Amino acid sequence: MADWSSYRLEDFLLFAPRAYWRLFELHNAALWPVQPLILLLGLGVAVLVLRGSPRAGRVGFALLAAGWVAVALLFFWQRYASINWAAPYVMPVFLAEAVLLLLAARGMAFPALVHWRFREWTGAGLFFHALALHPLLPLVFGRPLAQAEIIGLAPDPTAIATLGLLCLLPRGAPAALSMVIPVAWCLVSAATLQAMGEGQFLVPLAAAGLACSASFLPRR
Repeated sequence: MADWSSYRLEDFLLFAPRAYWRLFELHNAALWPVQPLILLLGLGVAVLVLRGSPRAGRVGFALLAAGWVAVALLFFWQRYASINWAAPYVMPVFLAEAVLLLLAARGMAFPALVHWRFREWTGAGLFFHALALHPLLPLVFGRPLAQAEIIGLAPDPTAIATLGLLCLLPRGAPAALSMVIPVAWCLVSAATLQAMGEGQFLVPLAAAGLACSASFLPRR
């Protein structure tokens, strides 16, 4: 039997990087023009959060829950499964996260802007990145914008946006439990991207680290 220490992370990769990024291009083409609508909804949630609206949490988490369902069914089941046999097994996990988000948001409200500290500002930054900056990463890493990853359509920005809004919830078991799956996915995605030799692996890795630091370190 071969020595397991001789294997590298890329030896377990089931697809070529080109095939992986091509999935997002096909995915975006099939769902157009949903992307602009999603971005407008995300901006609406951001405005509600900044204004301290009591509806911001319910609206934001309801939309995110719908995004997790859409990614589970439309991306993992219909797209990613064509190049990765493990994708269908991830789908139920994403569906479970949608349920957790709806439960976490019940009876909770985001704090007013004047009460924001490091945790809340980190969450706002993560949400802004997922909404507005993550779709532009293809341009940074030399790929066409047609391969952009959008909240509610692709797993990485959906997970990062979720971590951002969860950082705005009061500390407690519901928010902490809801963070497990997004953090786990960010780590899986980072490992996958690193195996493909993509510098973009630092993005989900940093998002998971920032969210965990902001949520679990003492306030001071």
